[in-house]
Amino acid sequence: MKILVTGAAGFIGSHTSRALLGMGETVVGIDNINDYYSTELKEARVDWVNSHENAKAFTFYKMDIADRDAMATLFAEQKFDKVIHLAAQAGVRFSITNPHAYVDSNLVGFVNILEGCRHNKVQHLCYASSSSVYGANESMPFSVEDNVDHPVSLYAASKKANELMAHTYSHLYGLPTTGLRFFTVYGPWGRPDMAPFIFTKAINDNQAIDVYNFGNHRRDFTYIDDIVEGVIQTTLHTATADQTWDPKAPKLSTSKAPWRIYNIGAQTPVHLLTFIETLEKALGKTAQKNLLPMQPGDVPDTYADVESLVEAIDYRPSTPLDKGISEFVTWYKDYYQ
Repeated sequence: MKILVTGAAGFIGSHTSRALLGMGETVVGIDNINDYYSTELKEARVDWVNSHENAKAFTFYKMDIADRDAMATLFAEQKFDKVIHLAAQAGVRFSITNPHAYVDSNLVGFVNILEGCRHNKVQHLCYASSSSVYGANESMPFSVEDNVDHPVSLYAASKKANELMAHTYSHLYGLPTTGLRFFTVYGPWGRPDMAPFIFTKAINDNQAIDVYNFGNHRRDFTYIDDIVEGVIQTTLHTATADQTWDPKAPKLSTSKAPWRIYNIGAQTPVHLLTFIETLEKALGKTAQKNLLPMQPGDVPDTYADVESLVEAIDYRPSTPLDKGISEFVTWYKDYYQ
């Protein structure tokens, strides 16, 4: 198969691309390599993918998904079998100060992906949503059948919009689409704007870390290998119409159209202070903590109910926190030696 991976210079995108190459698939990766965080890290990830023994099956293009003409040309020329759409403007806090970046990438860019899939007979679009869509919901664990109409950040609202836009294309054009609501992902080559990376850098450099909500957050930390396995298996498991769907009592995760929504996470929420303690052990250092109130746009806890994904693809995340943290710290020290 020929598979398009958008956001291929990103954290999940680079790991997914390498995993697909290991399966013998042909991969086309695109990324605009913007400066939201280190472009050097993004370029190093592309080099890492190109170091795979099957790299001859990988082609990378520096391209912005918001560029309508470029995207239309790419889809028309390449004729992808399936698309894994991971490119997006990420970050809850950044969306408060830079809203237009989210409109350009997460809304305009997503329409361009949908149009490319529609006009070129793509068999299945698997795309990144986010646990952020649960917003003000406090029912735990977060279920795909929960109402998500109360986002607390523009980033979350843009991901909810993606799910609705995908449903429209599934309904109107029969395009199979699956949205994956990612919970906190960590591991080697991780994003430097996320807590695992920020904390590791600060502790390693003997600097204080800012711990919001006074450390009372819980996050469903999920190791990158477990996420990638779920992404690929979901992509191969093409969405179908739910023949039991009842419009008078509608399920929120399925449809009469070939459209699906799943949570993807470890289903084992960890207190933030426990996560920091595990980092301290791996680094052999003690963190200096600034305990602060919760930030605007944040949610207190995330906890994934992944039972529907277990039923669909037998999803079984298996990496313990201490092992995942150890792998990340080893990579971090090697990369920044």
